[in-house]
Amino acid sequence: MLYALLTIILSTIAVFVTAHILPGARVDGWGTALVVAVVLAIVNAFIRPLLLILTLPINILTLGLFTFVILGLCVLLVSAIVPGFHVDGFWWAVAFALILAIISGFLNTIIGER
Repeated sequence: MLYALLTIILSTIAVFVTAHILPGARVDGWGTALVVAVVLAIVNAFIRPLLLILTLPINILTLGLFTFVILGLCVLLVSAIVPGFHVDGFWWAVAFALILAIISGFLNTIIGER
């Protein structure tokens, strides 16, 4: 339970930092960043795998590069759901997803694996 709470806190920090790094993404505050982290985790757990399975032939043809499109669409979906979180366009959503993954990976190495 403590590990899950720590992961959500680190994800919130990663969302907040990423939104302040990118000029095309904005988050209103820490509360909004927390909601974005939780909703993005839910979208990544349930919707993204379904999209990956449905687009498997395209993903194979593009040698996995279509995964970036799916990541961008997931971030755009979260942007549409969560008030106070805005992404200016598709490419900003892809950049947000990539930078968020890098920052989250860095922060997760600090706490180590479970």
